[in-house]
Amino acid sequence: MKIAIFTGIQAIVKGIFLGLLATCYSLLAGAQDINFSQFYELPLLRNPALAGLFTGDIKATAVFRNQWNSVTVPYKTQGLGLEVKFPINEVDYIALGAQITSDKAGDSRLGKSSAMAAFTFHKSVNGDKDSYLSLGFLGGPVWQSFDESKLRFDDQFVNGAYSPTNPTRQTFTNNGFGTGITYYDASVGLVYSSVFANDIKYYVGASYFHFTQPKVAFSAINDIRLNTKLMFNAGISIPSSDFDRIVLYTDVFTQGGARQVQGGLLYKHDLLQEDIDYGISLSGGVFTRWSDAVMPMLKLDYYKLGIGVTYDINVSKLNNASHGRGGFEVTATYKSALNIRNSSANAVRCPVAF
Repeated sequence: MKIAIFTGIQAIVKGIFLGLLATCYSLLAGAQDINFSQFYELPLLRNPALAGLFTGDIKATAVFRNQWNSVTVPYKTQGLGLEVKFPINEVDYIALGAQITSDKAGDSRLGKSSAMAAFTFHKSVNGDKDSYLSLGFLGGPVWQSFDESKLRFDDQFVNGAYSPTNPTRQTFTNNGFGTGITYYDASVGLVYSSVFANDIKYYVGASYFHFTQPKVAFSAINDIRLNTKLMFNAGISIPSSDFDRIVLYTDVFTQGGARQVQGGLLYKHDLLQEDIDYGISLSGGVFTRWSDAVMPMLKLDYYKLGIGVTYDINVSKLNNASHGRGGFEVTATYKSALNIRNSSANAVRCPVAF
C-alpha cells in the first residue's frame, strides 16, 4: 500500500514538473525569441530581406550579451552573423548569409542554439541603384536542451536539508521525455529601400518568422508549437551636415498574443573621411524596448572595424528586484570590399547603406 502511495506521489510530482516545463516552453513559443539591444547590427534576426543592405561586399558581426546578474543566474547570449553580396548584373544582386546564435538561461541552463542560412534577392525597381525590392529567406536547425543535474527535486531534501549527493528517483527518459530536442525553423521577409533627395536613405519591410511552427516541447506527448511572429521594420538615415548623420531604427512585432516595440536613434559623426566606403566615425544614441528597458549606446567605426556597446537599464516591473541593472552587450563588426570580385561589384556596393 505504501509503495503504491509513494509511486502515485512520485507520478504527481513528475507530472507537475513536466507541466511546468510544458508551460515554460509554451511561453517560450509565445514570445521569447532571442533579441539583442543592438538589433540593428543583426539584420537576419529582424528580417531576412535586410541581408546585404550595407556598404561593402562582406559583413561579419559578433555579439555577446550578459544580463540579469543582479537577479538570478546570468543569462548569456552570443551571436555570429555573416552576409556576402554577389552581383547578378549591373544593378541586381543576391546576398547569402548565415546567423548562429546560442543562449543559456537560469539554474537549469535552459539553452537554445541555432544555425541559420539566408538567401536574399535584391531587385532594382527603376533599373538604377536607388530603389530596391528585396525578398529574403532564412532557415536551419535549432537545438534546445537543459541540464537535469542542475535541478533540485523533493526527494533530495532529507530532514529539511538539500544535498546534490542525495539520490533522486526522477528520470527524463520515460514517456518520450528527454533533456534535448532538435527541430527545423524557417522565416521569410520583404523590404523596400530607397533614397530621397539630399541623400536621405530609408527602408520599410515586414517579416514572418517560424511559419513552419515546429514542435518545441521536450516531451513527445506534448504538441507545443512555436508560435509565428509577424514583424515590421523601418529605418532612416538623414545627413545633418557633410560629417554628421542621424539614424533611426524601429521594429514592431507580435507573437503568441504578446506585442513589443523597440527602436531609437543614434547620432553619427565622421572624424575622418577617406573615401565613400571607409573612415573613422563615432556614434552615440539611445534605444528602448517599450515598457522593458532603456539602452544608451556608443559605437566606434575605425575603417573596416566597428565596436558597439550598450547597457540595458531595466524599467519593467522587474525593476524592484533588478534595481535597473539589466544587461551589458557588445558587438564587433567587420565590413570590407572583396578585391577578388569583378568590376560589376561596384554597381551593388552601396545600395541604401546606413
